[in-house]
Amino acid sequence: MGRVTERRRVVRIRNGAAGVRPDTLVAEEPLEIRLNGKPLAITMRTPGDDFALAVGFLVSEGVLGAASDVQAVTYCEGATEDGSNTYNVVNVQLAAGVPVPDITLERNVYTTSSCGLCGKASLDAVRTATRFPGIAADPVRVPVEVITELPDRLRAAQKVFDRTGGLHAAGLFTAQGELLDLREDVGRHNAVDKIIGRAFQAGRLPLTGAVLLVSGRASFELVQKAVMAGIPLLAAVSAPSSLAVDLALESGMTLVGFLRGPDMNIYAGEERITL
Repeated sequence: MGRVTERRRVVRIRNGAAGVRPDTLVAEEPLEIRLNGKPLAITMRTPGDDFALAVGFLVSEGVLGAASDVQAVTYCEGATEDGSNTYNVVNVQLAAGVPVPDITLERNVYTTSSCGLCGKASLDAVRTATRFPGIAADPVRVPVEVITELPDRLRAAQKVFDRTGGLHAAGLFTAQGELLDLREDVGRHNAVDKIIGRAFQAGRLPLTGAVLLVSGRASFELVQKAVMAGIPLLAAVSAPSSLAVDLALESGMTLVGFLRGPDMNIYAGEERITL
């Protein structure tokens, strides 16, 4: 397993004076995800929670819905030509009887905001693929005071960010503001996949009544992942995209953006935020 951080030489200039010192950087390595031994996707990630990242990604893709769908998750031996294990290739083996999707077709039908699809086709694909379509009926209510405290609670728990300043974070909270889980990664989508994957492994999907907070913006991709995991409320410290708002409205999710101090914008599902 690769390290979460690495040390590099840096020339630091402060007040016009230069000095050489080591600096702590967040590690970034590729992870290839295979399904039943066939390559599915490659993502650049911070090593750690790789199995959770892989299964969380497959939940987001609509392949997995319950922990019983998975027979095994393993690192692939002989991932390099010399037979050594890089710990950068993970295979998810489906349980007997679980249908194997046409991988090429699946990834052209729906996936992330970078797949080239947009508008109604993307919205329809997520709506028809999710295993947990009951978000609109989720009765959770969250006091506005709780929502405004979440960024500080997330930031206080970011241990690797304190050392590197180069990570995104995703935090899963209860409606009362209790931090259930936090993951950090160079990719905000990876951090969310790790959160969802860990919940999947623990048999806690759908994440009814939960609040997901992300440290960056709310893209279509992140709203999609929250919908696929059954999360009724997604908050972000930065802006959402127009398609993210459309998907939140379509699915009945509450979407909060620009969550900074006592201020926020509610783009969908305002009835869940109680004043």
